[in-house]
Amino acid sequence: MIQNRFRAPVTALISPMARWLLRIGLTPNVLTVFGALGSSLCALYFFSQGKFFLGTVLVTFFVLSDLLDGTMARQSEAGPTKLGALIDSTLDRVSDAAIFIGILLFAYNESLNLVAYLALIALVTGTLIPYIRAKAESLGIECSVGIAERTERLILVLVGTGFYGLGVNWALSLSLSAICMASAITVVQRMLVVARA
Repeated sequence: MIQNRFRAPVTALISPMARWLLRIGLTPNVLTVFGALGSSLCALYFFSQGKFFLGTVLVTFFVLSDLLDGTMARQSEAGPTKLGALIDSTLDRVSDAAIFIGILLFAYNESLNLVAYLALIALVTGTLIPYIRAKAESLGIECSVGIAERTERLILVLVGTGFYGLGVNWALSLSLSAICMASAITVVQRMLVVARA
């Protein structure tokens, strides 16, 4: 939802940087792997240790590379490739999961049962949302609807972890609750699209 609305202005903003990265020899796939590894390792380490503010800053930095790789692919001579799309989609799932696993490990160690359960639900529903779309599209059904696509879920969780790291103790459970509710609605929305088709 947010991604579709802001795609054109964001692309115009980051296009010069994408061209520069291509000129210095960086490929979209290398950037995708760099971003996913960076965000995953930072989330798993810093979030699980309770270092939420620093973790949020670093994860956000690496997640933003995801904005560049698609633009770079479209600007490159080879253009977007099926392999690049597969790598990007797969590593998106890995980095998203790492964020919630890092939170889950912290919550488990600190006996924060509510946060642990919410992180687990967010992890599962966050996997279901892209799976339903991929399965639907393999059946020839367009299924990109929903109020909680990846961008919305990332914004919610990183706002929550950031404020939690600044001492706002309720921010994490609130953001995870919002993710769980919005993700559950999105799962239902996508299932209804497939059922109607």
